[in-house]
Amino acid sequence: MTDTYARTASTWRNWAGNVTARPVRVESPASVDELAEVVRRASEDGLTVKPVGTGHSFTAAAATDGVLVRPDLLTGIRAVDREAMTVTVEAGTPLKRLNTALAREGLSLTNMGDIMEQTVAGATSTGTHGTGRDSASISAQIRALELVTADSTVLRCSADEHPDVFAAARIGLGALGVVTAVTLAVEPVFLLTAREEPMAFDRVTSDFDQLVAENEHFEFYWFPHTGNCNTKRNNRSAGPAAPPGRVSGWIEDELLSNGIFQVACAVGRAVPAAIPSMARISSRALSARTYTDIPYKVFTSPRRVRFVEMEYAVPREAAVDALRELKAMIERSPLRVSFPVEVRTAPADDMTLSTASGRDSAYIAVHLYRGTPYQAYFTAVERIMTGYDGRPHWGKIHTRDSGYLAGAYPRFGEFTAVRDRLDPDRLFANDYLRRLLGE
Repeated sequence: MTDTYARTASTWRNWAGNVTARPVRVESPASVDELAEVVRRASEDGLTVKPVGTGHSFTAAAATDGVLVRPDLLTGIRAVDREAMTVTVEAGTPLKRLNTALAREGLSLTNMGDIMEQTVAGATSTGTHGTGRDSASISAQIRALELVTADSTVLRCSADEHPDVFAAARIGLGALGVVTAVTLAVEPVFLLTAREEPMAFDRVTSDFDQLVAENEHFEFYWFPHTGNCNTKRNNRSAGPAAPPGRVSGWIEDELLSNGIFQVACAVGRAVPAAIPSMARISSRALSARTYTDIPYKVFTSPRRVRFVEMEYAVPREAAVDALRELKAMIERSPLRVSFPVEVRTAPADDMTLSTASGRDSAYIAVHLYRGTPYQAYFTAVERIMTGYDGRPHWGKIHTRDSGYLAGAYPRFGEFTAVRDRLDPDRLFANDYLRRLLGE
C-alpha cells in the first residue's frame, strides 16, 4: 500500500483526508481480463464499481460502497510507436513513472500539470491540466483509449473508432467504464527554460494578456493579503541544460516551498490573525531564478503540504475581472487565507466535458491548509466564479449539479447520451456522479 492510500479496516481515504469510503471489497486485478471479471461479478452481485488512482482528487469521484478497483498492478508501458509518435500505457501507471520512462526513451509529453503523483487514468479522467498558450491538458494529448464497460467487454476508441465515445471518455469522470490503457501523443524530448520572478499584482493583471501571448506556458501565484505575486514563464530552449543547483534548488523547492511553508500554514491554522503578516513575509521569500531542464522537471514540483482545493475555469477574457473581484472579496471579509491563489490558462479543445471545451480558458484555483474550515472561503469564491460562467474542475471541491452543468457545457447532452448507452444500469455511479450528471 502506498502512502497515498489510508485504510482503517476497510476504509479508503483520499490524499487530502476530506473524502472517505467503505467499499464492500477492494480488488487489484493484474490484467484486463481479470478486471473484466471483477466488473462482471460486481454486476451480478448488484454492486457498483469505482476505480481509484492515488487519491489526489478532492471530490468523491472515486468513492463507493461497492467494489473499489485499485490499479496498482495495471502499470507500465505497453508500446512505443515512433512512427506515429505515441506511447500506450497501462491506466494505473503513475505519471512520475511515465515521465521518467519516456525520458529514458528520449521522449516527452508536450504539456503536463504541476504534480505527477496521479495515475494516468486518474489524471485524464478528471481533466488534470497545466498551463499553456497553445498546448492543452493531458487528456487533449490522448490519441486512443481502452476501457472495460458495464457489460464487461473491452471497448477501444479513438477519433476513428467510436469517435462519440472518444470525445467523452478522454475526460470520462469514471462514468463510462474502467479505463485500462491510454495512448498518448509524445514528441522528442526537449528543453524548457523556466523564468520565475516576483511581480506586483497590479502589473500581472494589467499585463496578463501580453504575458500569456508572449510565453508558451505562463502562470502566477497571488498571495492573499498582499499585492505580491510570483510568476513563472516556461519556454522552449535550444539549451544547454542548466538545472537548479542542488543546494539552491533544495532551498527553493523543499525548504521554502514545503518545509517552512508547512510550519507557516500550521501556525496560521492555530492563529489566523497571524496569516496576513506571514503572507507578506512569505511572498517576498522566493527570489527570481532561471533554469533549463527537460519538461517534467520544469513543469512539475513536489507538493508535500497537504491542502484542499477549489478550481474554476472561466473564459480567458474574464480572468482578470474575476481575479480582481476575488481579491476585493478577501480584502473586505474577515477571511484569513494562508495559501496563494494559482492562475493558469489553456486553449479551447473538443472534449465534451473538458473545462476548456469550446473556449479559451483561464483557471483560478484557491487552496486552504488541510484541517482548516474552508466552506466560507470556497462558497464566496464559487459565487464569484459562477458569475463568470465558471466550470468547476472535476477533481476539486465544488457544489455544482447537473442543472448548472448542463447550461455550462454545450455538449453536456452528448456525454450523458454516451453514458446512457454504455452504462444504462449505472454500474459506475456514485453520489458524486448522480449530482453532476443526474440520475
